[in-house]
Amino acid sequence: MDLALTEARAAADRGEVPVGAVITRDGHVVAQAGNRTRELNDPTAHAEMLAIRAACAALGQERLTGCDLYVTLEPCPMCAAAISNARIARLYYGAADPKSGGVAQGPRIYSHPQCHHRPEVYDGIHANAAEQLLRDFFTHRR
Repeated sequence: MDLALTEARAAADRGEVPVGAVITRDGHVVAQAGNRTRELNDPTAHAEMLAIRAACAALGQERLTGCDLYVTLEPCPMCAAAISNARIARLYYGAADPKSGGVAQGPRIYSHPQCHHRPEVYDGIHANAAEQLLRDFFTHRR
């Protein structure tokens, strides 16, 4: 999660919402990314989506079976669905997202019968640090 927080800080430095994501397999980093929606003019360029794309490219496959995803903020519904489609084994996230979350908040993607794969979910990992990054970012934006 420390590496994901580093990615989130780098995203904030670029003027992006500070969210970072890291994908590992067998304890080795496969991919990492921070939000780049503004930079790329792409509403799907969330940290999780970029990390999933990079991990699939690095491994040469469309499924990330056996991989873990660490992300600083609860994934939105789009990212939660992509995590399921990628067959990521375990999701670790920091801060809860009552406004836009899709895992424990809002639509709770993994609880739907249409969800074909449900990763193991662990929340609250370094939540205070992730929340502080977000608070600081939005305080300076206002």
